[in-house]
Amino acid sequence: MKRVLVLVMLGLLVFSGLVLAQQKPTEITFWHAFGGGRMHLIERMVEDFNYTHPTIHVTAEFKGSYRDTLNAAILAAQQGNAPDIVQIFEVGTQLGIDSGIFVPIQDLCVGNELHADDLIGGVADYYKVNGKYNSLPWNSSNPVLYYNKDIFRAAGLDPEKPPRTFEDMLAYSKQIVESGAAKNAISWPLHSWFFEQWMANMGEELVNNGNGRDARATESYLTGDGAKTILTWWKEMADKGYWAYSGKLEDWDGADAIFVSGQAAMEITSTSDVTQRQNDAAENGFELGTAYLPYPATTVGGRQLSGPEGVIVGGASIWITKDHPEAELQAAKTFVLWFTNTENAVRWHKATGYFPIRKSAVDVLNAEDWFQTNPAYKAAFDQLLNTKPSRATQGAFIGAFPQVRTIIEQAVEKVIAGKATVDEALAEAKKLADKAIQDYNASVE
Repeated sequence: MKRVLVLVMLGLLVFSGLVLAQQKPTEITFWHAFGGGRMHLIERMVEDFNYTHPTIHVTAEFKGSYRDTLNAAILAAQQGNAPDIVQIFEVGTQLGIDSGIFVPIQDLCVGNELHADDLIGGVADYYKVNGKYNSLPWNSSNPVLYYNKDIFRAAGLDPEKPPRTFEDMLAYSKQIVESGAAKNAISWPLHSWFFEQWMANMGEELVNNGNGRDARATESYLTGDGAKTILTWWKEMADKGYWAYSGKLEDWDGADAIFVSGQAAMEITSTSDVTQRQNDAAENGFELGTAYLPYPATTVGGRQLSGPEGVIVGGASIWITKDHPEAELQAAKTFVLWFTNTENAVRWHKATGYFPIRKSAVDVLNAEDWFQTNPAYKAAFDQLLNTKPSRATQGAFIGAFPQVRTIIEQAVEKVIAGKATVDEALAEAKKLADKAIQDYNASVE
């Protein structure tokens, strides 16, 4: 009898094992906007997750630019085959909410599962909307000044004293170009992101109604003193041959090439490029410096600024789409929480330069003396921590933000090309941006 019971129990165990072996893991699709080395890093991280979570299988897919990824997700949802997880750039936040295709990640979390109190304040402030996290910050950044210390020395400039203001930038640029140390002084992409950052750095809101956070924005501030200050200085830098770009809108690679090749002494670009810029400096034999984003000491209207207000967190966050089985929603949540945990926040920061978005990750880095032994990362992180909280530095919420960005870029392009004055270009941009904002509002109200 005992032998029969033993055989029955063994049979049940074998049967249970076969059933478990035949169960397929919950399949999750993650759409993102990263190619190149970042895409490979994501793939390695996803492999690690799949290995340690055998009941879930995540497939990561590169979907093109930030705009392409968001548009593709909305279209896929309308067709009934949305991916489970989507990376959306920061200015797509309002559109993401309005699209109705996502479930707030906070609604899927139980208790303190989100660990929102562990998020860095400057990052959390952007993504907390009406008291709730619709998405979880992931690749967060803001712009910093990179500079070639060797070119500074050749131009007779102190390599430990980078320019702090717009006025400094003009003086430094004059010395660099006239000394022949570099053909151009500086490069940055012709991208609205920099315009937005300089507005915030002056404490200027981009749109009304508390930068679109107290109520939906209905008009832009593109003809204000702040906007005129930025574009007037930008044009002067271009007219004097100090600023160089590739001639194409949003060409990040083109600006990188100008700086890395030594054609320019400085570059303003994302903190997410710290690791790559360090590698570029080593490969091309120059010493790299990093510093805060320059700000105007005096505006066109004569207003004196006591210092920079700070910068807006850029980059993107991770969203979970709704209308999936509960098992998929929970699996997606499990992946997102793992992907952004302390260990992975440290790993992502070291490999890219994006911020360690969690306080616990910063604690780990400090314990390793990371910022002391890797000073290029320090300026970017200090700039974030020293940003003064306000509606301006919190960043604007605009449903039509991608369209508004293009309008601003085209206005800058016209001024640089001499096809319009600063006032003319900004007046036209305001008219177009306000219409885009109001048309969008009408479509969702």
